[in-house]
Amino acid sequence: MLSHEKKKPVVLQLGKIMFGQQAWDDLRKIADVITLDRSTTREKFISGLKDPNNKLSQVQIIARTFHSVEQTGRFDEEIADAVPSSLIAICHTGAGYDQIDVKYFQKRHIQVSHVPNVVNNVTADTHVFLLLGALRNYSMGYRKLINNEWPVSPSGGGVPLGHDPEGKTVGVLGLGGIGRAVVHRLKPFGFKRFIYHNRHKLPGELENDCEYVSFEELLRQSDVLSINIPLGPSTRHIINDEAFEEMKTGVVIVNTARGAVIDEQALIKALKSGKVRSAGLDVFENEPEVPKELQDMPQVLGLPHMGTHCVETRKNMEDFVSANVESAITSGKVIAIVPEMKNDAWINGCKPLI
Repeated sequence: MLSHEKKKPVVLQLGKIMFGQQAWDDLRKIADVITLDRSTTREKFISGLKDPNNKLSQVQIIARTFHSVEQTGRFDEEIADAVPSSLIAICHTGAGYDQIDVKYFQKRHIQVSHVPNVVNNVTADTHVFLLLGALRNYSMGYRKLINNEWPVSPSGGGVPLGHDPEGKTVGVLGLGGIGRAVVHRLKPFGFKRFIYHNRHKLPGELENDCEYVSFEELLRQSDVLSINIPLGPSTRHIINDEAFEEMKTGVVIVNTARGAVIDEQALIKALKSGKVRSAGLDVFENEPEVPKELQDMPQVLGLPHMGTHCVETRKNMEDFVSANVESAITSGKVIAIVPEMKNDAWINGCKPLI
């Protein structure tokens, strides 16, 4: 009698794998891993998902990178409606997952996972670099240096004197894993006080000696505002004209979360008026497009979204996504499900694929 080998679960790998190839090679032992041709557009992708003769219509898990959005577009309601009933999980390579409209996949009982904690340290390192640089006017100094303007004024290139941490209050908007890592790194520098605002007050053991305050008090009391919140409907443009009006004149703003939590035009106005003295930004509202007006401001220390742009972290992120995929295959459940789904009862009924 002939024996028939059981078909492997179909896993779609979206986006380039840079350092986690070994983990994906191992996954191929238990999964049929497929990829998209580079010429595939969003329209072709959606069409393939609906076509019973296309292997995309059999996919059971999708692993996607941040940059795969350039090929498929956002994972929105249209894609949620198009994915086959076989799909059980979407595994995203990133702590932030605003490229995925979770609620539409939640309705279809499709798990969405992300990569929390793995990015905490490296993002916090970037945040502290930007915070100290913005506080000390280092962007102004660097611009003077590369424009050969230092000899004109030997003392610091003529840049206005910066400020050190002495006596300053740091307000942390979002004291999650990254926010706590930021505070941990900032404490040795001698800041006077750390306050924070989350949707809810944290248990004492997670507060890291930070004082919980209302959102309004956070804005009013902070000398430095450290932004570490995810982007969602409730946080988009949470820092807007009204928020800037509440802040101290001369506040320093640092954002390594998502650009759109700040109304960028409101930020430009606040920088022009001096309400915001300086800003450290790793993220922008419409990346990779950044308003020239913002680029040209010497008081802005900006990076092109480099918070996790290093070899070790990228490998750890990619390996963690592979682990999420493997867990979904072998147990029916991903390791790190997004917070919106953590209490969904239907997840308890998810079954292994092998």
